[in-house]
Amino acid sequence: MEAKVTWVNNELFMGTSETGHCVVMDANGGKLAPSPMENVLISLGGCSSVDVVSILEKARQKVTGCEVILNGTRVDTVPRLFSDIHLHFVITGKGVSEKHVERAVSLSADKYCSVALMLNKAVTITHDFEIVESAQ
Repeated sequence: MEAKVTWVNNELFMGTSETGHCVVMDANGGKLAPSPMENVLISLGGCSSVDVVSILEKARQKVTGCEVILNGTRVDTVPRLFSDIHLHFVITGKGVSEKHVERAVSLSADKYCSVALMLNKAVTITHDFEIVESAQ
């Protein structure tokens, strides 16, 4: 896997993936785009969500939505690493089983999400979830 990051101007950078997709990053407190550390949170949320939805669909759960709200705590000293990250999953669907959601979230965190597994070496990652019943 390969990627490239190019300086655009000031503290704005453009990341380009091997497949040609782009993401803008702003090192100036995220004024124009997400900061690199915000992108780490977004990547963790994306990786985990992909796993959770896939696992629930394989378990034949009628999922209509998945949202994950991430809260990261950073240390006060430079480098300002994450010390803790909490993921709160909101799963929407019809008759979705709590047992299946708990299993999907745990499998993602402990076995499948490569971003979480990398971060786990230095960051305390916790998670919880709620299920919202949809009318559909």
